[in-house]
Amino acid sequence: AHGRRAAPAPGLCSAPCSATAAAAAAGGGPGDNPAPGAFGHVYRGAVNISSEHVYAFAYRSEPGQVDAVRVYVNSSSENLQYPVLFVVRQQKGVLSWQVPLIFRGLYQRTYNYQEVSRTLCPSEPTPETRPSEQIIFVDVASMAPFNIAYELLVTRLENFQLETNKAFNFTASPSQPQYFLYKFPQDVDSVIINVVSDAAYPCSVVSVQDIVCPVYDLDHNVEFNGVYQSMTKQAAITVQRKDFPGEQFFVVFVIKPEDYACGGSVPSSIHGNVNRTWNLQRTKNLQVTIVPSIKKSVYVQAMFFSFLGFLSFYLGSVVVAFVHYIRVQRKASAGRLSPEHGSGMMTSSHPISASTPEGSSYGAIDESSSSGARQLSSPERRAPAGSDTDSSVEEESDFDTMPEIESDKNIIRTKVFLYLSDLSRKDRRIVSKKYKIYFWNIITIAVFYALPVIQLVITYQTVVNVTGNQDICYYNFLCAHPLGVLSAFNNILSNVGHMMLGFLFLLIVLRRDILHRRAMDMKDIYTLDYGIPKHFGLFYAMGIALMMEGVLSACYHVCPNYSNFQFDTSFMYMIAGLCMLKLYQTRHPDINASAYSAYASFAVVISLAVLGVVFGKNDMWFWVIFSLIHILGSLALSTQIYYMGRFKIGECYMGIFRRAVMVLYTDCIQQCSRPMYMDRMVLLIVGNLVNWSFAIFGLVYRPRDFASYILGIFICNLLLYLAFYIIMKLRSSERLLPIPMFCIVATAVVWAAALYFFFQTLSSWEETPAESREKNRPCILLGFFDDHDVWHFLSAAALFFSFLVLLTLDDDLDTVRRDKIPVF
Repeated sequence: AHGRRAAPAPGLCSAPCSATAAAAAAGGGPGDNPAPGAFGHVYRGAVNISSEHVYAFAYRSEPGQVDAVRVYVNSSSENLQYPVLFVVRQQKGVLSWQVPLIFRGLYQRTYNYQEVSRTLCPSEPTPETRPSEQIIFVDVASMAPFNIAYELLVTRLENFQLETNKAFNFTASPSQPQYFLYKFPQDVDSVIINVVSDAAYPCSVVSVQDIVCPVYDLDHNVEFNGVYQSMTKQAAITVQRKDFPGEQFFVVFVIKPEDYACGGSVPSSIHGNVNRTWNLQRTKNLQVTIVPSIKKSVYVQAMFFSFLGFLSFYLGSVVVAFVHYIRVQRKASAGRLSPEHGSGMMTSSHPISASTPEGSSYGAIDESSSSGARQLSSPERRAPAGSDTDSSVEEESDFDTMPEIESDKNIIRTKVFLYLSDLSRKDRRIVSKKYKIYFWNIITIAVFYALPVIQLVITYQTVVNVTGNQDICYYNFLCAHPLGVLSAFNNILSNVGHMMLGFLFLLIVLRRDILHRRAMDMKDIYTLDYGIPKHFGLFYAMGIALMMEGVLSACYHVCPNYSNFQFDTSFMYMIAGLCMLKLYQTRHPDINASAYSAYASFAVVISLAVLGVVFGKNDMWFWVIFSLIHILGSLALSTQIYYMGRFKIGECYMGIFRRAVMVLYTDCIQQCSRPMYMDRMVLLIVGNLVNWSFAIFGLVYRPRDFASYILGIFICNLLLYLAFYIIMKLRSSERLLPIPMFCIVATAVVWAAALYFFFQTLSSWEETPAESREKNRPCILLGFFDDHDVWHFLSAAALFFSFLVLLTLDDDLDTVRRDKIPVF
């Protein structure tokens, strides 16, 4: 029935032939009974198209015991046309493979292995009380017209079941994968599988699969079932008991034939008819340790810690507000302090201020004003009567309806020494309306930005959960605690600080806004004529930006990867930009940028950040263009700041740069004279040097993390401007009150601590997932939060203190007339 058996070809070695004959005589040939096999014994033989061998391995399974068997085969033949076929039959399954075993790599490259060993699907523990007999059949065959020698070894595995908190060492190769069984202890709900190796390569895959046969343990099918990660030196997978109804699972280790997936290079000498058997080079030593994960009580402690920690800021704010209220009440009962430089009447020695009530009354109608002054200010009185519109464009036309007013603006803003009254001449209600547009625009931007972001990250998390591919998201897998469908709940929870402190800052600003409105309604002279003009629109926008940074950072950390990095950084750019705008607006309320131009600039920056990540790794042309844009933009902005916004580009777009060159030539080369605006010139020179240095650094080194590079530019410019502002404030004999001084110190300390944890890189989507996992570290706070979570906590507090610095920095000027407050 099985066909005629061919005679051995003459000239072949006699040992395999005699072994074949012996096996056939013992009943190992086709049509006869299988040859009984013994575990641990090496069987050698040869097969061809008319000769196949069948071995039977019988063993006794004890009650409650899991028995695993491993089959090792070897064939010296490299003939891909006639491989040796091995078929293993068990009680509930069949496993088959061929030798040489072929693996496919990138671009359809093939790799052949003559040595193969596979672990058979273990028999399930039987509920019987007596031992049961088990039998395994191994069928060896080939379609070759000539004899092909082989070796067969079948062994029983002694260390097939992994134990909790006990390290286990083993080796694996592409043709010799390994997998082991793990059962959950009674009191453990989740475990972390830690796998380490001394060598980064060969690239490997760690998979967790349910107890189902067959087990997918080859490179081309390991991704078909369960959860898996690629690995170089380190991997970690968190497994929960609820995901495995049988409370047990297989841990599978597969070595890939190529290192490309892990970031390695593809060998060049793989074409032609060379021997591609790389068993020695592709063997990897691995160590696996399964440790219990945290208990549910740790989740509760972490949540309490997060919320109570930031609720303490609310408590501190209430205490400060109460103390301030008590002090105000005492002052009110004792009589208010007299303002500086006179009684605070509507008179002023400053000629510009005296020319119009706007210089002193800040938009309030003064009954004692002269008719000429009343006539001058009449155009700007018309707008508030019909103040239904929220157009920031109208704020220019509301003031500049007469040619002499435009001339007046040019005269005022080009004076050598400017005072705040010179740049706070517009109607307060119109200017406040202009700055409120910042608030409404950022809410609109936040809604339209956040909704698709949330939808996208939900899709990402769903894909991770459905496919089991943990290479999609770049977590710190050694400290990624799942909750529900979320894979790393700790990274999301740690962003609660941004939202809570952002909301607290909004409440603080709202309180100040309400008190200011009351004072305005009462015609309080200190509110009308003294201190920095109070416009809260930018502060509200900063509070919303801080809250949205928390929301979008949490969304990013649902599944951090290359495709959604900008979610985490977009509002950081906006926060830095809004802080600089607010600092500039403090002493330049009439000439600050409109909300539309500011947000358009932020959009350009975010677009550049995305282009930089896509093209900035190796493309020199991108860095040349970006550096030119950076330098020219710095020059253009510097010219606008130097001339207080009164320099018009006109018809020629290069006029602004020609004017800058002419100023440098006239002041610094031709006459060597002192610049007209020395303080501004010093700030702009230092600022341009810093920005040019950033541009040159980027051009030379081309940093891989372009998003952080852009953020560094923003932060350095903000810190530079803040330092300049504080220095100029102290130079002008102004004071720092205790609260802003405390906020400055707290900001510096908290930022220093936050940046330390920020630079503790725990993952990087700029590398492959396997290379990123080499940076993973265990939790450092409460056994729940890692270094990046601590960065989230501290950066939220640092941003909150930074905002308070801007909010309270000029509180000492509340009793100083505006025509005595210098502009810088």
